[in-house]
Amino acid sequence: MIDHVTVNVRDYQRSKAFYDRTLAPLGIKLVAEFGTVGGYGRGDKPELWIGGGKTTFQTVEQLRIITPMHIALIALSRADVDAFYKAALEAGATDHGAPGLREMYHPGYYGAFVLDPDGHNLEAVHHSAG
Repeated sequence: MIDHVTVNVRDYQRSKAFYDRTLAPLGIKLVAEFGTVGGYGRGDKPELWIGGGKTTFQTVEQLRIITPMHIALIALSRADVDAFYKAALEAGATDHGAPGLREMYHPGYYGAFVLDPDGHNLEAVHHSAG
């Protein structure tokens, strides 16, 4: 249903370094870059973009406040969730929920949550039958 998502960041180089390290355990890497905008994906298609600066549809006033959003990324295994969490903390993330089962969502929901440098809530999640 969704082709791609873009999140605003205050400091593109800082966020790029953070996302490079944090997403690597999930097999996600920077696949496109245009100035202070970078797109991440598992293959050649970027699906998660980060951007430092005004886009064509924004005003300068809209960039003064970055509203944090929640982004959940698919992990291919529980070990990948664990590795994502560890890499994110090492890259400077704030802990927002250690890896573990979240059975309130469903019995096989295994996820971890961190806050990026701009307060965006990143999650790695692996779904299994339980």
